[in-house]
Amino acid sequence: MASGTNLDALPYVPYVAYNGTIPTGGNSLKENLNVFYESGDIAWMITSTALVLLMIPGVGFFYSGLARRKSALSLIWLSLMATAVTTFQWFFWGYSLTFSHQAGKFIGTLDNIGFRNVLARPSVGSVRIPDLMFAVYQGMFSAITVALAVGAVCERGRMLPCVIFMFIWATLVYDPIACWTWNPSGWVYQLGGLDFAGGTPVHISSGSAALAYCYLVGPRTGYGTQALNFRPHNVTHIVIGTVFLWVGWFGFNAGSALSANLRAVMAAVVTNLAACMGGITWCLVDYRLERKWSTVGFCSGVIAGLVAITPGSGFVPAWAAIIYGICAGLGCNFATQIKYWVRADDALDIFAVHGIGGLIGNLLTGIFAADYIAHLDGYTVIAGGWLNRHWIQLAIHLCDSLVGMAYSFTVTLLILGTMSYLGKYVPALKLRMTPEEEALGVDDVEIGEFAYDYVDLVRDVKPRDPAGDVGMISEDEEMDAESQRSHSRTQMVKGLETREGGGRGAAYAMRTLSRSSAGADPYVYSGAVWGTA
Repeated sequence: MASGTNLDALPYVPYVAYNGTIPTGGNSLKENLNVFYESGDIAWMITSTALVLLMIPGVGFFYSGLARRKSALSLIWLSLMATAVTTFQWFFWGYSLTFSHQAGKFIGTLDNIGFRNVLARPSVGSVRIPDLMFAVYQGMFSAITVALAVGAVCERGRMLPCVIFMFIWATLVYDPIACWTWNPSGWVYQLGGLDFAGGTPVHISSGSAALAYCYLVGPRTGYGTQALNFRPHNVTHIVIGTVFLWVGWFGFNAGSALSANLRAVMAAVVTNLAACMGGITWCLVDYRLERKWSTVGFCSGVIAGLVAITPGSGFVPAWAAIIYGICAGLGCNFATQIKYWVRADDALDIFAVHGIGGLIGNLLTGIFAADYIAHLDGYTVIAGGWLNRHWIQLAIHLCDSLVGMAYSFTVTLLILGTMSYLGKYVPALKLRMTPEEEALGVDDVEIGEFAYDYVDLVRDVKPRDPAGDVGMISEDEEMDAESQRSHSRTQMVKGLETREGGGRGAAYAMRTLSRSSAGADPYVYSGAVWGTA
């Protein structure tokens, strides 16, 4: 560049080394704080933040599809509410407790409470991005972890206590584990633990918390009997949720490079490979039992592969992703039997996929982590795993995984145990629905809205064979009728008003919907008998 060139006249923001001396990183009224960071890094991290946010409704759709109709909407609602509650918690004190610059080995300080002084200073995660960018990106990790955990309330947990639990759990469980894993002051970080995107803070912690929640809230009514022998109610929702998660995971893993570089590219490559191999493996394992190519099995395997590769995505070469996917597909598939051994009604297999998947990923990272992969960003230096003959790395990861699992499980039990005890005196803290409410469904009782309004009414209304037995109707249909009864009554009344030409038919409908007597022209609607005058 020619001497005397005016840098301010150039059509881009020049990059200079950070030279700030105040907590905010500088005075934006007197200097351009953008000169300390590459615009491409900022652009990539904003994009990654949006991709991780996209994963949260993906969790909701995935969980919703696995459940029954009568509770389908509640699981989507809880995922979205987890985003709102945890985002506020992260702003209020979560970020400060996790990533404050003066953090201890286990937890941070409150120096950045309410995002105080969170602006242009280089973050503790990487000097390539400022505190503010790092804060909003990591806030999405906290939100999706909580969303994963609260799926444990599936079909029997009350929603208000669950919302209160979100805030408390994020503070007492997620923030400390994330601090000791990713903050340079944390004990796992200083011990040499390698967790690129959240094997322990996200997956092991949420899986263990879900298992604890299942214990405290108790099994669903009919658990262990034929009454709960049902298939996922909406496989399309499962596929949609999987696609959202699969796409969003590129921001989750590749974004954890915290800048736009070759390390981020490698993280994207291994993320996709592991997902593909996980889906193929799980599908093949299921085929050997049922001789069916299960869509649900494939989607579950994809998620398992994504979970397993998360801690190693910025540390391992591309070929290792194949091993991650196969091990996750096998390990998580067989881990779905754990809930029967420990007698926990983990309806959505959260512990099997996320708890065990995270453990598998952590251990494989201890084996396949490579120093040359980590250094693709140009500055990260690690001792590596067994590929670099650094044998102790596997033991470090085993210790990290077991401590994180035990801590999350134990503290979650304490939180929910306290809430359950207080629920005897404060009804708002009562964790479990009554059997009558559970029979109606969470959507009807807690939300008053439904994932599917009256669409199924026309499909399921059919003439009744006088010789038939209403008792032969399946339990799932009967439950679905309960979950939509308040709305379907209104629709039936409207239909009869049209057919009968006035209020007589409507009045009769309201009488007959509440009893099971056969009239001159009886019909069956999902277990409820109704007739005409």
